[in-house]
Amino acid sequence: METRPLDVLNSSRGKRIVIILKNGKEITGILQAFDIHINIWINNAEVSDSEKTTKYGKLLVRGDNIVYASPE
Repeated sequence: METRPLDVLNSSRGKRIVIILKNGKEITGILQAFDIHINIWINNAEVSDSEKTTKYGKLLVRGDNIVYASPE
């Protein structure tokens, strides 16, 4: 049973997640790994804002910039 936020992230490894940043940008991609600071490593990352979407191969998102992260 998933009882802690880190458990939810751990069960989402290898699956698509959505991350919203403090600056309003949205990142989607495949969760590869994370640490206790919620620094998140993503493959096939796409960063979207109100104007455009940019594709990246791999991306590291620093945990203190994240508003929320959720499985898709």
